[in-house]
Amino acid sequence: MNKSIKLNQENLPLLADKMIIPTYDRSKMKAGIVHVGVGGFHRSHEAYYTGSLMNESDALDWGICGVGLRESDRKMRDILKEQDFLYTLMFKHPDGTVKARVIGSIIDFMLSVDDPMAVIDRMAHEDTKIVSLTITEGGYNFHPATGEFMFDNPDVQHDLAHPEAPRLVFGYLTAALKKRRDSGRPPFTVQSCDNVQHNGDMTKKMLLAFAGRLDPELAEWIEANVCFPNAMVDRITPVTTASDIEYLRTEFGVRGAWPVTCEPFCQWVIEDNFSSGRPAWEKVGAQFVPDVTPYEKMKIRLLNAGHSVLGLLGSIHGHETIDGAVTDPLFAKYLRAFMDVEATPVLDEVEGINLDDYKDSLIERFGNPNIKDSLARICLESSAKLPKFLIATINENLAAGGSIDYATLVIAAWCYYSDKGLSRHGVELDIVDEMKDELHLAAMGTEDDVLSFLRLEPIFGDLINNERFTQTYAAMVQALYEDPDIARLMTQILAEEQQTV
Repeated sequence: MNKSIKLNQENLPLLADKMIIPTYDRSKMKAGIVHVGVGGFHRSHEAYYTGSLMNESDALDWGICGVGLRESDRKMRDILKEQDFLYTLMFKHPDGTVKARVIGSIIDFMLSVDDPMAVIDRMAHEDTKIVSLTITEGGYNFHPATGEFMFDNPDVQHDLAHPEAPRLVFGYLTAALKKRRDSGRPPFTVQSCDNVQHNGDMTKKMLLAFAGRLDPELAEWIEANVCFPNAMVDRITPVTTASDIEYLRTEFGVRGAWPVTCEPFCQWVIEDNFSSGRPAWEKVGAQFVPDVTPYEKMKIRLLNAGHSVLGLLGSIHGHETIDGAVTDPLFAKYLRAFMDVEATPVLDEVEGINLDDYKDSLIERFGNPNIKDSLARICLESSAKLPKFLIATINENLAAGGSIDYATLVIAAWCYYSDKGLSRHGVELDIVDEMKDELHLAAMGTEDDVLSFLRLEPIFGDLINNERFTQTYAAMVQALYEDPDIARLMTQILAEEQQTV
């Protein structure tokens, strides 16, 4: 297509024959949801569900006002504003089919760095029923080993001293809930959409810790009145590339500056626990349950941990994408063995889920050749992910006498990855982690002290005191430093496991 149509509200009718478009009157929408962290995943998940619901029923009170807490969010705000807050979502199927739709559930985007009080007022507004979050694991500011709120964070210290101009989400939530309480309005629900186990409970714990230090009476009111539903969220959403933007233009004839690509699969399991009502997301595929625990544990310990297994081992081997790693027979076999031998035995029963079928579906999803999810993205912020995704499984298997070999090799690989920053071919790896410097310093001591990496107590807790684990880890990390052929070590572990079956 030589001609393309700029994505905006005026041009929507011109796109109706190309893709699904919003069929509702966006001028009548109210911002019932304020969402902090408008990235690709939010736009492929919560905003997608909400937009789909608006196309299905009269749900115009549940529009989304996005909030960015960092200067780096300005680009997203400016692009969405230019497009009347519309964006295109492209679904990439394994057979090469790509389908698209325009999502219209976002109606505004505010930058806290421009006007902190305006964001607080928006959250405190009577229209706001839910404040939802995708702030990544690191945004919750909890100590990886203890799970406690980290008051020594300089931004936390700033927010305690300047509650009218906070930097972190907990400062905004506290200030807005205080205004709601003081004005006699009911509280909003705080809804985490992040891959944090018991994400609602963790959000509540962190918010109560911060609010309790600032205003103990307010913390008591929050604990008694505000709901924090736990949820499990799932949709693989890679970073948007220039080729995605070009594909949208050439194949669909649409000029959109920041589309989102994702897999067709989507899942959202939520505890039905809301302070001031909620959208009927179940009408468009979400599942409401009394207890989300087994679902989220299944997803975190299989999908998210599986990503880390492929991400760290694959990066050292020289793979660049998830599909490239999982279509390598050795990596697919190793991943499935990790799932079967170490992850599954410590999972709870999940009602309505056949775990073998679920694991089969993960291998298929990871292998989608059209997603091309980079291992660099998978590995970013591993220090916030691995304690919950992988190290928790190691600890439970140590307690139960189960296998730890598959997961321990991933920890050894993480040490090598953090120290050398190179694949086995000498290619530099793109490492993005809040604790990158600490990880590097701990890992680079390995050749003098084989357990140096494990001395990062915020990450590993007291694992260094477990003799079975340290013996296993020491043998693996020494072998890896002698010869960074990760495939050889994977093959050895698979062979040894086969002999014990």
